[in-house]
Amino acid sequence: MWPKNRYIFSVPMDVAYGSLALFTTILHNIFLLYHVDMFVSVYKIDKTSFWIGEMVFLVWNSLNDPVFGWISDRRYLSAGAGKATGFQQVVLQRMDALTWTGPLFALSFLSFWIQWTNPGLQFVTCLCLYDGFLTMVDLHHSALLADLAIAAETRTKLNSRASMFSILGSGSVFLSYACWNKDSLRTFRIFCLVLAVLSLVGFYVMTRVLRKAFLQNVERIELKEETDQISMESDKHKLLSFVRELSGQTNFLWFAAMNLIQVFHCHFNSNFFPLFLESLLGDSISPGFGPFLIGISFVAPHVNNLYFLSLCRLYGVYAVIRLLFIVKLVLSLFMFLSGPSHVWILCIFIASNRVFTEGTCKLLTLVISDLVDEDFVLHHRSQAVSALMFGTAALLSKPGQTLAPLVGTWLLAQQTGHDIFQSGHDMGSIKPLNNDGAHTSQRDDTFKQGCFNLLIYVPVACAVLQLIVWTQFSLHGKRLQAVKSRRSGLLYSHV
Repeated sequence: MWPKNRYIFSVPMDVAYGSLALFTTILHNIFLLYHVDMFVSVYKIDKTSFWIGEMVFLVWNSLNDPVFGWISDRRYLSAGAGKATGFQQVVLQRMDALTWTGPLFALSFLSFWIQWTNPGLQFVTCLCLYDGFLTMVDLHHSALLADLAIAAETRTKLNSRASMFSILGSGSVFLSYACWNKDSLRTFRIFCLVLAVLSLVGFYVMTRVLRKAFLQNVERIELKEETDQISMESDKHKLLSFVRELSGQTNFLWFAAMNLIQVFHCHFNSNFFPLFLESLLGDSISPGFGPFLIGISFVAPHVNNLYFLSLCRLYGVYAVIRLLFIVKLVLSLFMFLSGPSHVWILCIFIASNRVFTEGTCKLLTLVISDLVDEDFVLHHRSQAVSALMFGTAALLSKPGQTLAPLVGTWLLAQQTGHDIFQSGHDMGSIKPLNNDGAHTSQRDDTFKQGCFNLLIYVPVACAVLQLIVWTQFSLHGKRLQAVKSRRSGLLYSHV
């Protein structure tokens, strides 16, 4: 990207950038595993409040990404509006945002684990507060990937650093099983407090370290006020212009469709992974193996991502993602033909389905970074609108995050005849029980078959749809090389 990359991407820079993923992962994995169970089984939220909360969250979760991206990048939308904003200023603004949003994200995490108001009100408040700060952290961290590098090799290097730290962060999943107890939550709450403090301090310290490393390694820093340089066109006109421009970028639209399905599948796996383990494997595995398998399923995608990134350097991100879709489809069909009676095959499939699905999600930031390059070139921008592009992509894909538990619980009821919100027991039950709390063999078999159908049908449908959509995406190969070459030329002319 720059004449002397080595001065920008020194080891401290890579470590500082990647470490931010650690402080997000240690909290977010705990959130994914326990927040639904906490509200359904412990706080006893009713079905209506749960659905209302999820629908409010759907709107907030979808809108906050583009809104925050717009606030961050709206000044850069005007093409050819005087002198380009220096890339140093853009990068430092992103780092400053991470310095205060990271600690607030850590504090919002704590709001889930103590009941402080009506379960329905607390559910929607906690979800919106937590996701708002998580969105700001993800947006600016992802945007830095596109702002700091253009070359695919350098971006994959930064991404691999983040994966390494995410592996460490996933260790919180293993530790959580020693603390999680629905009957006595004191130990679990102390555990969450320790994680939150670690994350808060980590974000504050490492963002300052990252800023210092950046300032020490760039050769020339220009931090001038540029309000006179920026076009005076109204924000409304800029927004309408950006929407028109983006609606004409077919690659972005095809990616958004694929990403919507991917987000749905990722969160479906996270929400229902414990259910599949308990219902389909049950007593066939040792009590400690289930938690171990869940923990591995959170760590393995980051480990695999290091290998996937090496494949991306050789064959390109597009080809690797297509391969992962094919693998997901083949494994699902093989499992369907094998049936639910082969315990170890089922065990491997449940884990691998999550691993390959999450592995695909880890690569999508690279695709969005390429779309940032294409947007920069197509519309001759003075500065890439990285945060706004990531935010808009999330706007079109985040509904999948809310639809996953809603569609999943509906499909579960359709396939098994059991509604998890109507178990009627003090601590709740994800499996059907008699009035006296006992399981019946016939109902268990029906429930098991329904869970198996749900386990197979969802990845098959997702894989088929994604393969169809992904074949329409053309930003790869020679076209991608041309875009990157063109962006480098335009950027040098601005600098």
